Amino acid sequence: MSSNLKTRSIMDSQAPNRSTRIINGESSNVLNWDDVAFSWAYPKYKKMLANFWSPFEINMSQDIKQFPALSPKEQEAFLKIIGLLALLDSIQTDYAGKVADYLTDSSLNALMIMLAQQEVVHNHSYSYVLSSLVTRSKQEEVFEYWRTEPTLRKRNDFITNGYKAFAEDPTVENLLKSIVYDVILEGLFFYSGFAFFYHLARNQKMVASSTMINYINRDEQIHVDLFVKIFQEILQEYPEYETRELALFVEETFKQAAKLEIDWARMIIGNHFTGIELEDVEAYIKFYANVRSNQLGFSRPFEGYRTNPLKWIKAYEEVDLGKSDFFEQKSRQYTKVNVVDNGFDDL
Repeated sequence: MSSNLKTRSIMDSQAPNRSTRIINGESSNVLNWDDVAFSWAYPKYKKMLANFWSPFEINMSQDIKQFPALSPKEQEAFLKIIGLLALLDSIQTDYAGKVADYLTDSSLNALMIMLAQQEVVHNHSYSYVLSSLVTRSKQEEVFEYWRTEPTLRKRNDFITNGYKAFAEDPTVENLLKSIVYDVILEGLFFYSGFAFFYHLARNQKMVASSTMINYINRDEQIHVDLFVKIFQEILQEYPEYETRELALFVEETFKQAAKLEIDWARMIIGNHFTGIELEDVEAYIKFYANVRSNQLGFSRPFEGYRTNPLKWIKAYEEVDLGKSDFFEQKSRQYTKVNVVDNGFDDL
């Protein structure tokens, strides 16, 4: 079998509706959810559909009042983490589309389109938060942090270079490696930033922003699971690619990723905030590096680190947002606001 990937045909009248393989197979490209190759695809579709949300649903009025009262360090961390997330979700939208082009199965293509749409919503949410809290010029500055912050640039280049290798040379090997970078982006690189927002919410600060982050966190967990499934299906259909070289690549890449994320956490969180210790954040990052590597089916890169050191964060990561408010444990009463006022009328 050639290592090169072939793009999915817009229509193939000679092929069956159910795809014959996940990549480099045959399919008419007609989607019939009752006749798909992967039994897990439809449950994923229903879950992603049920999780639909919009930034407009969250009233920012209380955060607007609180933001000026945050300490300078809290404000700096808040804005720089938003800048980080904006860059990562921007490239993620494009990456999902590029992967979709090479998935033979039309149901998986549909899931990639939904995933990309959710990433667009995530990116919109950052603009929505910033337009509520800071001036237009400050918002533009935040969206330029990826160019101006060396630590941020280094960790972002780590991901984008991994994606570029696949985009420029779409082989099976490069697709598999790009999925490893994807799992790092969505399942590791966001997490110290998420922890900071949850830390604020734990102290009843910027609760609306943190609620939006929780919606994003929930989506990213589904995205990680989806890409892990695709990764595993490729290796199941093409076991010749499950090599010692790939295992070493996964281990080394997660080690590098954890180091970059720890360097970022040292800069952005450091020892500036009571109640969120840098040592625990570093252990949290290594814990999630172990979790994600294990999810992909490989050994854990860091000995130990089998338990989450930030015990309190589970209340935010594992909440069912569709049923209750995870801060007050009561039904949500958020007022939907329009794009113009962002809740300003409630000041």
